[in-house]
Amino acid sequence: MIEELIEDLHREEGWVPHAYQDHLGYWTIGPGILIDERKGGHIPRFIADQWMMHIITQKIAELDRRIPWFITQPDDVRRALANMAYQMGVDGVLKFKKMLLALESGDRKFAAIEALDSKWASQTPERASRVTKLLGGE
Repeated sequence: MIEELIEDLHREEGWVPHAYQDHLGYWTIGPGILIDERKGGHIPRFIADQWMMHIITQKIAELDRRIPWFITQPDDVRRALANMAYQMGVDGVLKFKKMLLALESGDRKFAAIEALDSKWASQTPERASRVTKLLGGE
């Protein structure tokens, strides 16, 4: 019965792959899932965690494709780069050319210094401090 109901609801609700306002003006996503807090809508934490896991997996795979030496880095460096990619996308991480050159050559301290010398660090200083500690091996 559940499978048929899901098919029914997909047909009735349709699919919109982003947040949108329904015909009554309430924020909704996907197949008509209400997320507007004005009507008690929300995204359950376990769903958000699954969604985050999906995004993380994609970002790590892309980092691995686009940075040939990524996979050889220590876990804390890969964790830091994945954190940055989650926030600003892999294209954003690739703009940190001096940081990446330093990491490739094994100079983690200089990589952390370069990361902190950025617009990213001035916009999100607390996060940048935590992430660069991972880069710097502290």
